[in-house]
Amino acid sequence: MTSFLIFIIILSILILAHELGHFIAARRSGVWVEEFGFGIPPRIFGKKIGETFYSINLLPFGGFVKLHGESARDKIEKPEKAFLNKSKKSRALIVTAGVIMNFLLAILAFSLVYSFSGIPRKVGYIEVLDVNKDSPAQKAGLTPKDIVRSVDYKKVSTSKEFIKRVEEKKGREVRLEIQKPKSQATLPIFLSSRENPPEGEGPLGVIISDSEIYFPPLWQRPIFGIYFGLKEALFWGSMIILGFIKIISGLFLGIVPKDIAGPVGLYAITSEVYKVGILPLINWLGIISVNLAILNILPIPAFDGGHLLFIIIEKIIGRKVLPKVEAWLHAASLTILVFLLLAITIKELKLINSLGITGYLDFLSGLSSK
Repeated sequence: MTSFLIFIIILSILILAHELGHFIAARRSGVWVEEFGFGIPPRIFGKKIGETFYSINLLPFGGFVKLHGESARDKIEKPEKAFLNKSKKSRALIVTAGVIMNFLLAILAFSLVYSFSGIPRKVGYIEVLDVNKDSPAQKAGLTPKDIVRSVDYKKVSTSKEFIKRVEEKKGREVRLEIQKPKSQATLPIFLSSRENPPEGEGPLGVIISDSEIYFPPLWQRPIFGIYFGLKEALFWGSMIILGFIKIISGLFLGIVPKDIAGPVGLYAITSEVYKVGILPLINWLGIISVNLAILNILPIPAFDGGHLLFIIIEKIIGRKVLPKVEAWLHAASLTILVFLLLAITIKELKLINSLGITGYLDFLSGLSSK
């Protein structure tokens, strides 16, 4: 029950942040925000403050913003404050503000994590963190805390350099020069690099790091946190975009993705992350927020990106797309998305029923043998 409440809280934060973005942009653009609601109707309580009615609704899940003149079918009482009567620039800002807010939320979440858990700092050498069982590294005598000084007589000081050198020697013998803990001397060891290592392992079966966790003075932590939070948000943004490109290109080739997570999958992951601790949960919030931002900006009708697309088309052709056509495309797209979501949910429930939660999470990670 606690995991479910945490899941609802996380989704509500994501949706409310998104809608708050639309709300702020609309107010700044002079659009009348008729209602800002917390939760899903029916309404429990509400109060009008200024021109906006603020409501609390029965289902405590997410929220919504109702803009005046948002649709051509709406009755317009104040033409000068209607969304559709605003400039293309103002409308574009309003429809993208939710995406911007989700990205900012992700930066905030990652910043908090880095501020409290420390920041990575390069140490100028490569340390062995762990060694996989029955791997070439274990057979050669590599152990945690060993320092790797060179690969095939070439000095390495970063993980990137190490991985590059080892990948070049796949299927062949590799010479490492290592330094044991509390020893000044280095000694050579020879390993047989695997050409086809087990899934989740590298050619040598060793886990390495070229960084340490650094805790800056308290007054500096927010600065470092924001810097690394921004880097983390950009990293996840690029990874998600590459993932979408892979999915779309795969669909054109007739490859149906098997590891897409829907609501059930998100709940399963959230419940597992919650067991680890609050900082991993905040980090997960940041990852989902970036996902939501990227997904929403896609040029698909019914998404914010779809609304932006129609504004761009209006700019190109010099007139608005026929309201009936735009409304039909949004409705058709929404219907398809609902059916797709239902299909993903049914698939997830079947997988969880057959594999269990742990097996399902392994399946999403590509670690399941099924």
